[in-house]
Amino acid sequence: MLNQPIEASSSAASDMVDQSAQWAKSIPTRIGRFFTAAHYAVTLLGIAALFVLGMMFFNPDFADKIIALSPFSDNQAEEVTPVVPSLANLMDTPSPALFATAPAAAAVAAAVSTAPMSEEDRMILGTPRQQKLVTTWLSKRYRVAGDATDMLVSAAYLTAREIKLDPLLILAVMAIESRFNPFAESPMGAQGLMQVMSKVHYDKFQELGGVKAALNPVANIKVGSLILKEYVTRGGSVEAGLKSYVGAADMDNDGGYGLKVLSEYQNLREVALGKNISIFTTALIKPRPALPATAQATPGAPAKTNTIGEIAAVTVPQKQVPVEELAAL
Repeated sequence: MLNQPIEASSSAASDMVDQSAQWAKSIPTRIGRFFTAAHYAVTLLGIAALFVLGMMFFNPDFADKIIALSPFSDNQAEEVTPVVPSLANLMDTPSPALFATAPAAAAVAAAVSTAPMSEEDRMILGTPRQQKLVTTWLSKRYRVAGDATDMLVSAAYLTAREIKLDPLLILAVMAIESRFNPFAESPMGAQGLMQVMSKVHYDKFQELGGVKAALNPVANIKVGSLILKEYVTRGGSVEAGLKSYVGAADMDNDGGYGLKVLSEYQNLREVALGKNISIFTTALIKPRPALPATAQATPGAPAKTNTIGEIAAVTVPQKQVPVEELAAL
């Protein structure tokens, strides 16, 4: 009888030892299962991250939404910071500081901004929403601060209204010439946003503060736009004007300069119309095929030229958008 408790306790101890041994043997298996599950989870997270990055690459709007949802977003700081008056809206009087180094330009700008908007002006400038879309896209594409891009686009639109030139063409030239670097200078001496040869066109800077104003963004845009319009008018087409602007008027071709400018112009047109154009796009428009011999103008007949207003039809044929539809955007 006395041996029964001893045997029972021995049996219980043996069972505990067996259970401990089985549990110890199962530890590596449990660890292996844990790491396998973790491996699958990390793989799925990686695939999801790649998918999100791909969406952000091809859809800039989606990237903005993701950044806005991030806890590290600076939205809170923007709410506390006082709002700086926008320079993009041409309906407002331009900031005097914008034209501080060019009193004559300030007077012209004030006169233009207070003048009533004609139908031609509305067709050239579009709507404030379109201008804002262009500003945002250019800021992201060329990695320029939003306020700086706002000022440059505002100056381009203001100049376009004054001299009756498409502002998107001006911005396209600025993009290809300097990538919106107001202090850019080429080995040949071309300066500023529109890479103006100030030593050649010094007379055009006289009313804007002299040749030193070539690095002033507003003065550079004004002079470069005047030169561009002069070349387009003289050449009879936008392509001929761009060829002269890059200094290839007497050459067989311009090395693709005109194609790059017109491609960027087409991008800006589509952005202004609300289309989703990637900021990383490098697509070029297709050059127009040469006219057959039978379609060329006969000697003595007046040749049809492409005016600035027909630039859209020159680059990529597409449906013309009525002014009423543009105003509704």
